[in-house]
Amino acid sequence: MSQQITDVRHMAQAIGLARRGLCTTAPNPRVGCVIAQGERVIASGFHRRAGQAHAEVEALRAAREPVRGATAYVTLEPCSHHGRTPPCADALIDAGVARVVSASLDPNPLVAGSGLERRRAAGIAVESGILEREAGALNPGFFKRMRTGMPWVRVKLAMSLDGRTAMADGSSKWITAAAARADVQRLRARSCAIVTGVGTVLHDDPRLDVRIATDEGVTPGRQPVRVVVDSQLRMPPSARVIGAAGDTLVATAGRDAARAQALADAGVTLLHLPAPDGRVDLRALLAHLAVAQCNEVLIEAGATLAGAALRAGLVDELIIYMAPTLMGSAARPLLDLPFASMDEKLGLQISDITAVGSDWRITAVPVSKFCPTEPAHGRPRPGAA
Repeated sequence: MSQQITDVRHMAQAIGLARRGLCTTAPNPRVGCVIAQGERVIASGFHRRAGQAHAEVEALRAAREPVRGATAYVTLEPCSHHGRTPPCADALIDAGVARVVSASLDPNPLVAGSGLERRRAAGIAVESGILEREAGALNPGFFKRMRTGMPWVRVKLAMSLDGRTAMADGSSKWITAAAARADVQRLRARSCAIVTGVGTVLHDDPRLDVRIATDEGVTPGRQPVRVVVDSQLRMPPSARVIGAAGDTLVATAGRDAARAQALADAGVTLLHLPAPDGRVDLRALLAHLAVAQCNEVLIEAGATLAGAALRAGLVDELIIYMAPTLMGSAARPLLDLPFASMDEKLGLQISDITAVGSDWRITAVPVSKFCPTEPAHGRPRPGAA
């Protein structure tokens, strides 16, 4: 078997291992490692949780024979700095590994190629770029946050075949079937924060927490931060989103001291982020979440807030669940995008369509940036922020 085929095979296994940390490693990236002598794998591991051993150290600990002269396949460049754990680059050098193959370089400025240079200086052969795209797909939020200071933003939507998300009276339980709703739980589990609007809270009173185990049978070690965009502090302290496990943050532009104190007494963290017209500045909110080390943010909201994020160019990915039903022309549309001409339409590139039970999950990314003429927030509708 050629060296290239061997490298690809082992890196693919390392990527599979990294995926097992999909819901538990934040704010760290998901990383897997395979150590092999030729075609034979002698050790493997993955990063399980922030503060615990990195993938390379996990693999070295699992080795049942000396790894001197072996090749280490790592989905991300081994770190070279002291964080909560010692540098992985040093661990590989001390173990006598002869070659290190990384899928991609680490965008973290504390690493950024220095791990490779340290191993080169120690006489270790280094390579990178094997299955780089596949490995990078595991960590879109980490890469974007390191490079831009903003998180990766997904908008999750559910609609009927005719593009409707709720009846005229706001009722929407349930558009999709149980399998799609379970799939949404997996989206939540991998996210650092879930953002919704106060209109959704007032109408549906959701918990917005993670309530199922992941595909790997590992229950997420944390609940995502729940963020409610509430311009005028209309959310009641009795809302279920506050009582659920984990932290709740309310982003507001309001100054009502009594309402603010009532929410604070209920355990809510308040964040005052007014836009010039008095509504919440969504861009500032996402920047705040990035500073708080949120890699991936999931927006689960109505047409107004989701549409505002799209119009502001803040959305990286759309996850749309489509049910084989028709809800009629009086039902509410998928997004509030008040375009007046075809020139304003927003192009999407569909990257995946997958059957989920009786429904379809469509994954799409915006291919053109809408240039907003209004601030990055939604226009209020009845029951919205």
